[in-house]
Amino acid sequence: MRAVAEIGDTSLGLFPFAASGPIDPSWMAKPLPSVAVIDARPLERECFVRCLEAYRAGAAVVGHATIDGWIESRTETEEVVLYNLGTRSMLNEDTAAEMAAIVEAARPHPVIVLSDSREVATMLAVLTSGAAGFISPDGQFTDVVEAIRVAQSGGIFMPRNSLVSLSEALTTSADRAPDQEDHFTDRQLAVARALQRGAANKTIAYELNLCESTVKVHIRNIMRKVKATNRTQAALRLNALIGHADAAPRR
Repeated sequence: MRAVAEIGDTSLGLFPFAASGPIDPSWMAKPLPSVAVIDARPLERECFVRCLEAYRAGAAVVGHATIDGWIESRTETEEVVLYNLGTRSMLNEDTAAEMAAIVEAARPHPVIVLSDSREVATMLAVLTSGAAGFISPDGQFTDVVEAIRVAQSGGIFMPRNSLVSLSEALTTSADRAPDQEDHFTDRQLAVARALQRGAANKTIAYELNLCESTVKVHIRNIMRKVKATNRTQAALRLNALIGHADAAPRR
């Protein structure tokens, strides 16, 4: 399991949504790697680049306004990608698909996401997309530095306040015992697991050999059963439900 490091706390916990090798215990002593900063907002982008350069003299830090610009100019040098999601919502399928594309393009290097959102649903969506860290607007520059170090060593970073919020949300969801109405058919369970991964409707339809309209119907039914109002909330509740007790197929 990948490990989670909390800022201000040297203890390492386990994060249940991603798998990797054990975190390198020498991560605190490692120099910062080269960093690619992707941020559409010029002032914030320049601030991140200058601060990281000042923190570690000689560090290779390059700013990019767009994802395409980063892809076109990236080098083979080991790097960590710092991506500013800004106000964009992970509930938007295009944004979620773009996030997944960044993670895939950066592989095997980690992606750390900054967001203007404090919502647990956003944290979950970002981390389940494969990102190696999430920093909310309450974060400080030291969080960014520690996130880079943790990600460089194979871990997943979340500031303490974000980790506590996520833990509380999962506990609340898991406390609700699944009723008979929450049980899924085999097909609904397959769609639910794809939904947990953040897969788009087209991807789910292709993987399960279904029409996209059929996938939409299944997702509506799943959201109704878990009492969710959007896809990300559904993924959060499905994680608690399916992880807490397997949903029994009902034919």
